[in-house]
Amino acid sequence: MKPEEVLAHFRETDALLEGHFLLSSGMHSDRYLQCAKVLMHPQRAAILCQALAKKVHDALGKGAVDLVVAPAMGGVVVGYEMARQLGVPGMFTERVEGQFTFRRGFEVPKGAKVIMSEDIVTTGKSSRECIEVIKEAGGEVVGATCLIDRSNGTADVGVPLFSLMQMNVKIYPADKLPPELQAIPAVKPGSRNLK
Repeated sequence: MKPEEVLAHFRETDALLEGHFLLSSGMHSDRYLQCAKVLMHPQRAAILCQALAKKVHDALGKGAVDLVVAPAMGGVVVGYEMARQLGVPGMFTERVEGQFTFRRGFEVPKGAKVIMSEDIVTTGKSSRECIEVIKEAGGEVVGATCLIDRSNGTADVGVPLFSLMQMNVKIYPADKLPPELQAIPAVKPGSRNLK
């Protein structure tokens, strides 16, 4: 799938937003990708994740993945669909008192080859946190996936990161906002509240 085809899914569902956004990492940006608006359409989710699963198969080989784990909340739908496309079980981590953990009886079989899957990667912070929990549970993380890599390939999640496309979306710390962002209030459209 070509990058313009991926972005078409976001544009057609009004999921590519422009303005001033406060990201869950604490950074600010002038563009935001609201994956939930794309993923609310099961056919679009299937098309996007099928293309992403093909990238994983091409890179790692068929049968190289035993399990998909996603960080809640943003990664749940992508993780489920990636597990379906790869033909393996899927589960998710949740934040409890600010830390990812497994709940709901989810357990990672010791030595399971795991793909960590989420919607968007910007700094890679949530991905790294989720990957650490998988490793602590006994899984071997063989790779990570996201629909769009907003870091344009610069985020290091500690394992190979497969995405449908990379974007060069500038992010800024609160004390280094450009004048055009300083002039408008920030909106927090994501799923995670900042403290």
